[in-house]
Amino acid sequence: MDESGKAPLIELRDIYKIYYMGDEEVHANDGISLSIYKGEFVAIVGKSGSGKSTLMNIIGALDVPTDGEYYLGGEDVSDMTDNQLAEIRNRMIGFIFQQYNLLPKLNLLENVELPLLYAGVDAAERKERALNSLERVGLKEKWKNFPNQLSGGQQQRVSIARALAGDPSLILADEPTGALDSRTGREVLDFLKKLNKEGNTIVMITHDNSIALEAERVVRIIDGKINFDGDVKEYAAII
Repeated sequence: MDESGKAPLIELRDIYKIYYMGDEEVHANDGISLSIYKGEFVAIVGKSGSGKSTLMNIIGALDVPTDGEYYLGGEDVSDMTDNQLAEIRNRMIGFIFQQYNLLPKLNLLENVELPLLYAGVDAAERKERALNSLERVGLKEKWKNFPNQLSGGQQQRVSIARALAGDPSLILADEPTGALDSRTGREVLDFLKKLNKEGNTIVMITHDNSIALEAERVVRIIDGKINFDGDVKEYAAII
């Protein structure tokens, strides 16, 4: 609990992720404890090989830790089965990927509907919610278009609409500007900030300090450990 008595949305307690390479133990995450609260915009920053992607996979319920506890919305994710992980991902997490991960043979509406289809939402509600999500990212009029008819920035906005469609507790953005030019990347970052102001909890993974500075709080990972966790202004002063 924080000072106001709120339970964290994300709570990691002494998380380890250990890989074995021959006789060698590699600690990708080495005793990470972290709490993130509803409505925060947090950047997790680290160089390649720092352990940030491993941590993202655990936060995103794409993997489970070797040791330690992870609670998402009060549910213990630490030792869930693959089916349980898939269920909690679909119910609680909206993903935004660097490469968009849109299906080329589906139009924009069908792409945005996908998580709702997996969740068993009926066709009429799926369409309504998907169109509302596309409207939020300014692409409702293009719902019949296919991904290859859009610019990179527009495709990333479709992936944001897909992440929003299921009304997730957490939006997890993995290098969301990595495939974009600087101007389009700025538009996507501004949109993430707008979503955060609307109350969405956003965790953004990045290797780039200048991108991390767009968040409100920065968590820096070095060699599998948290090296810094604090306000973005404090972080700007030390880099």
